[in-house]
Amino acid sequence: MDAIRCEALTKRYGDIIALNELCLTIEEGSIFGFLGPNGAGKTTALRLLTGLGVPTSGTAWVAGIAVSRDSMSLHRTIGFLPEEPAFYNWMTAREFLMFVGELFQLPSNENNRRCNELLELVDLQEDAGRKIGSYSRGMRQRLGIAQALVNQPSVLFLDEPCSALDPVGRRDVLALLQRLNTETTIFMSTHILSDVERVCNHVGIINEGRLIAQSPIEELRETYARSVFELQFDEDAAPLISSLETRPWVAKMERISPNDVPVLRLFASDLETAKHELPKAVAESRLTLTRYELTLPSLEDIFVELVGTRRSS
Repeated sequence: MDAIRCEALTKRYGDIIALNELCLTIEEGSIFGFLGPNGAGKTTALRLLTGLGVPTSGTAWVAGIAVSRDSMSLHRTIGFLPEEPAFYNWMTAREFLMFVGELFQLPSNENNRRCNELLELVDLQEDAGRKIGSYSRGMRQRLGIAQALVNQPSVLFLDEPCSALDPVGRRDVLALLQRLNTETTIFMSTHILSDVERVCNHVGIINEGRLIAQSPIEELRETYARSVFELQFDEDAAPLISSLETRPWVAKMERISPNDVPVLRLFASDLETAKHELPKAVAESRLTLTRYELTLPSLEDIFVELVGTRRSS
């Protein structure tokens, strides 16, 4: 069964189209990354799929349940973490999770057992007695995921789960999502490309309210990305760049500086020709080559190619 399916899901605000006929099919067991620039329609789509908003037109199903605002069966089947989760800061983490369990009408023994399981899962068991107001942003985010899992949801919706976290907090949350994938389907809305590349197996890209791509990440690479060579030299690569600019097999070139080390990235429109001609061009330049690598195209390369200058402000 599909975990999520929607057909022509649309949301208008007057003359503004926030979401334009979204069609999605997401399989059970997926970690689905929903990517797009700010203002692209990600949060609008997520609100409609969770029943927190009403579409102007179109239909959606989650775990086989038709989505509607007053569907209690839907709300008992899904979990949701908003971009900025709210807590009662005077509560402890244990009190908060027990409170959420009571809202789901869990029997006392089951509620206590589930609370202990979740505190261990999100690594908060040692801090369960602390007031939530004293928690770091990363701890609060992990607690937010725990509360979204109290009812053992079939589908877990996350809105920008790592956007405000430091590197350690981001690492912890992403590792948690990977562990959760054995239990639930995850729909993660985000604009952080590296997070999607790290944990997601399927991706959808949205821009200006329209879905412009959806597929497994590897399939997306094969479909949209060009072959990319990365070269590093001891000297300035400007002479080589000048000699390559007119070659028909060169799509584009760019300079990047990861870890403050200058790297030349060359995008080849004809991979086989590039494999033969690029080493010759490097040898003729007489530059000192310290690194030569044919890289896998990144999700960022694909995103920029698809969204390009149409990116929303």
